[in-house]
Parts: sequence; C-alpha cells; structure tokens
Amino acid sequence: MRYDGGALPCSDPLLARWTAEGRVIPFCPEVAGGLPVPRPPAEIAGSRVLTIDGRDVTAAFLAGAEEALATGVRVAVLKDHSPSCGTSAVHDGTFRGVLRPGEGVAAALLRRHGVAVFNERELDRADAHIRRLEEGLQ
Repeated sequence: MRYDGGALPCSDPLLARWTAEGRVIPFCPEVAGGLPVPRPPAEIAGSRVLTIDGRDVTAAFLAGAEEALATGVRVAVLKDHSPSCGTSAVHDGTFRGVLRPGEGVAAALLRRHGVAVFNERELDRADAHIRRLEEGLQ
C-alpha cells in the first residue's frame, strides 16, 4: 500500500511463487515507524525526510528502518523511488517528481547491515541470489 492509500501491485510470477512458499513478509517501514495511511507525501531533503507541508518525519523513517532490520531478513525486495525503500533512485526533495540516484532510509540501513537489497524490477536477480544462498554459495 502506498502512502496515500493507493496500490502499485507487482504481479510477477516469482513474487507469487515466493508468497505461496511463505517466503514473503509484507512490511512497510513507514507504517512500522508510526506513520498513518493515508499521509502526506514525503521526500528526502538533505539528511532529513520532510513531508510536502514541511513536517520532519525523519525519526519515523529511522524507526521503521530499524524495525525492518529487526525482522532478521537476509534478502529484501523493496519498492524503488520510495524515501524508505528506494534502492537505486529517490525523489529529490522538491516534490516535483524529479528522481535522483540514491537509496531510501530503510534500503540504506539494510544494505549497511549486509542484507541483499533488490527492487521490484530485479526479481530475477533476487531469485538468483536466494538460490545461491540456499546452495551455500554465499
């Protein structure tokens, strides 16, 4: 579920298979950090996460990232462009729809702690990584 209550579903067969196998843990760091749905959009501006109306929600994003890490996950598939879950790009903090290279708060924390992080366009890579883990190759 998106910050505004909408959805951007991923109907990839790999995700469906992982769900059927019980491998998927639906988790939203922003909600885990105490933010409601719906809520105003937020973007990373410098070292802070701000809503479109200027409210600093950095603490909630950090708390949610810590909760994500506490799940013990070893592989994460996250929604790119999100201020929490962006893996390759995030919005630039201007609320004009402009992307810049970078990571969201949770994605960055997970990577710093050795979690393999992928986005929804990298499911094949995530699947290959999982197979290597299961085969004891990583």
